This record gives sequence, structure tokens and C-alpha cells, in this order.
Amino acid sequence: MRVVIISKAHVVGAYQTKLEALAALPDLELTAVAPSSWREPGVGETRLERRFTKGYRLEALPLVLNGRHHLFFWRGLAALLRAARPAVLHVDEESFNFATYQAIRLGVALGARCCFFNWANIERWYPLPFVFFERYNFRHASYALAGNQEAAAILRRHGFSGPLRVLPQFGVDPTLFKPAAVLHVKQDNFTVGYVGRLLAAKGLLDLLEAFAGLPDTARLRLIGDGSLRSELMTRARGLGLGRRVELVPQVASTEVPEQLRQLDLLVLPSRTTPSWKEQFGRVLIEAMACGVPVLGSSSGEIPNVIGDAGLIFPEGDVVALRATIGRLMDDEALRRELARRGRERVLAHYTQQALAQQYADVYRAMLDGA
Repeated sequence: MRVVIISKAHVVGAYQTKLEALAALPDLELTAVAPSSWREPGVGETRLERRFTKGYRLEALPLVLNGRHHLFFWRGLAALLRAARPAVLHVDEESFNFATYQAIRLGVALGARCCFFNWANIERWYPLPFVFFERYNFRHASYALAGNQEAAAILRRHGFSGPLRVLPQFGVDPTLFKPAAVLHVKQDNFTVGYVGRLLAAKGLLDLLEAFAGLPDTARLRLIGDGSLRSELMTRARGLGLGRRVELVPQVASTEVPEQLRQLDLLVLPSRTTPSWKEQFGRVLIEAMACGVPVLGSSSGEIPNVIGDAGLIFPEGDVVALRATIGRLMDDEALRRELARRGRERVLAHYTQQALAQQYADVYRAMLDGA
């Protein structure tokens, strides 16, 4: 079974462990297509990281309109697909994106069975040309994948009637994201962390406000880059938190596990906006895999990802956020129990190997449906 997966997310080295897991399955010949770089609006450019490339071909192509989520497209994709001749073409983009339309048109012309992947979990009705892209892709896709339950429901309401499955886009490699070899010994300071984009919708200003009422032993480490960086530093100083808040620049994906293992607690305090709510919260499963307890807001898919392996607070409720962090600071037994549950939940549901098998099952179903 020849499979081509097209995804801008493949620029991230740690995500490529899923591709290795797919390539290791019997009767599957895999080619993955990634951009030479991806420019995330408000964050910056990520160059292609070639970290896990065993057993498959990783092809890099340039993007036209790089950074324009719904408008970008691939240069040289037609020639690559003609050479690869895939039986299955997996387009890791939303149904209404131009890149999805470009790839599925090319795939259909080559006789490939095609699927797309949707994260969008806020109801929107798209103007031209995006509604045209979506309708074309609905008619010609053999399968649809959704990253969360709300995205799946929206696809149905928009008219997709084919086979549909809810699957995370990527899992974690539990041999990379694993607990510290030496048991964490409680220090005088309690380190709370966040890893990801520094954006207002991530609720980071709420996290600073919550810290203002916590004991001085609480320390906050924010790891990542984004448009909110300078405002976060200004606000931290205004709250008298300058010495207790550390901003660490974005690190390579393969360095994230070590950063996580230095934390006592990982917090994802996302806030829903009119145009966005948390679609998954990948850092949650990364922290859980590393044996770090997690605390998330009630935004979007976060409660479904955490399950009973962490704690949830009402999004935007600074008082509740402060109280929950304080509770975890005071209760080491609870932290250890959540760390245990988190690792077990990842091993049961979110490993790259488990997801690879489920994706391969989808691909076989696509071919059987032909």
C-alpha cells in the first residue's frame, strides 16, 4: 500500500516519530511531504527538523504564501505525486483550505483514494472561494479525519456524508517523552510551567494574575515565543512577579521532554475567543507522558484530552486557577497520583505506535471502500 502524507506539521522533528511508526507497519510504503519551513503567524519561522526519518522518504517542498493558513499551496507537488503514484493520499489540512483542494485534485487525477484532517471546532460558514474548496473536497474525499469531537460534528453539519473518524493528529513517543530517570525531589521552589505559543488566547495573562496571590515559593516558567512576550514581561513586573517569572525562548521539539521534566506542574489555561478555542492541547499529553501532573482550563477539547488524569478549572476564572495551583502545591500525594494516571493514559491512548495502527486501519478501509 503506497501512502503519501502531506503535512506542514512534519517540520517538527518530534512529530516524525509517528511517520517512523507507520513506516514500520507491514505492507505500507510511505512518503511524507513537509515544507522547507513554516511561518506561524504571531510566532515565527520553523525550519524543517530532520530528526526521525527511518524507513520512509521525507520530501521537502517550498510553499507559496507561506504562513497563510487557508491560502498557501505547494510548489512542485504535482511532479512529486506523479512520481510517488500513491494508492492513498492523506492531506493533513482542513477541508476548506486551498492546499487541501490542490492536493485532492491532483490525487483524484492519479486515481488515489484521498482523505483530509479537520481541527476547526468553531462553527463557520465560509465565503467563496473556501466554500467551493470544501464542497469539492467533500465530494472527492474517501474519508474524513477530525482531531476532536466538535470538529467531527461540524463536518457532518456542513454536509460531509462519508466515513469519518476522530483521531489525534499526532501522539507521543513514550521513549522520548518519559519521566525523569531519577525521582524528582521536592525543592524549596515549586515550578509551574507552560510550553507553547505566547498568545492571549492561551490564557497566559490569567496565569500571571493567578500567580500574584500564590506563595513566593511558586515559580512560573513560560517556554515559547509569540506576540504576547513583551506584554507578559510588563505585566509580570507590574504585579511584582519579575523575579518569579522566567521566559524561555522556544526550544527544539526534541528538547521539550527535558524542559517538561523540570516542572512540578504543567498548566494550559486557554481561553475561548469568538474565532478560536483549544482544539486539543498537545503539550498536555507530552507532559503526562513525562510524569508531570497537568492542569487545564475547560476550553474546547482540553477536558476530553485530560480525562481523569489531571485537573480542570473554569476557563477565565483566575480565582479557581489560583486555588487549584495552591491545592496541588500543598498535596504531593495528589501530584504523584495524577502523574501516574497521566502516564498510563498516554500509554493507553496517545502513543505514536497506537495511532499509527489506527491510521493504517483507516487507509485500508479507504482502499476496501474503492
